[in-house]
Amino acid sequence: MTARKIHMLNTQIHDLDMDQTIALVDEAISAQKQIHHVAVNAGKIVKMQSDPELRESVNNSDLINADGQAVIWASKFLKQPLKERVAGIDLMANLVALAHQKQYKIYLFGAKEEVVSKVAAIYKKQYGESLVAGYRNGYFTKEEEPQIAKDIAASGAQILFVAITSPIKENFLYQNREALANVNMIMGVGGSFDVVAGITKRAPLWMQKAGLEWFYRFLQEPGRMWKRYLVGNFKFIVLVLTEKFRPKHQNNKK
Repeated sequence: MTARKIHMLNTQIHDLDMDQTIALVDEAISAQKQIHHVAVNAGKIVKMQSDPELRESVNNSDLINADGQAVIWASKFLKQPLKERVAGIDLMANLVALAHQKQYKIYLFGAKEEVVSKVAAIYKKQYGESLVAGYRNGYFTKEEEPQIAKDIAASGAQILFVAITSPIKENFLYQNREALANVNMIMGVGGSFDVVAGITKRAPLWMQKAGLEWFYRFLQEPGRMWKRYLVGNFKFIVLVLTEKFRPKHQNNKK
């Protein structure tokens, strides 16, 4: 499957819906190939403007989905419309179900020990012990990274979920992609483990569809999230408007 790719705001994004994304992952696993997946939202795109390492890690990945309704709206405003939002947490849930169906194994890396162990227990109870090849918390030093990647590669997992904050997870996956070559799908999932474990609640479906999931998250932790969402969203709007009215010969490329 060849996916159309758009270029906006110094970011590449594939024009894929959820079913097409899952099909690509299943195809890669069957062919024993690797997909390095990244999901981008407004906040991550803003960070990429001033963080060249993050920008390199994202733009050199194999599959980039739009995770955030603001990105979909921006793509339409900039006349490069994307099909739909492919939320990382929804993709993770679908891939876990696929793993169970096809007898693939998953590895869970990230979050606090009590959180990741709870997520592993939940999935084992729901899908069976054999689903989870292993898990590890997300607290480590730079020096430990090679051994962590080696352990994950040796686990026999076909799918790796990394629940660590940006830009650490993107850079870890990009810099260790060769050590993880026999893991067919490697992707960051942000705070998804907290949701699965019941630590954080996800916004109601109507808020997700209305593009207000960020606001629901802000209401849960305003003291921690105000800068990320209110300031970050304002910066994203400025970026989009700047791109819209920039002379064509100055438009961004990869």
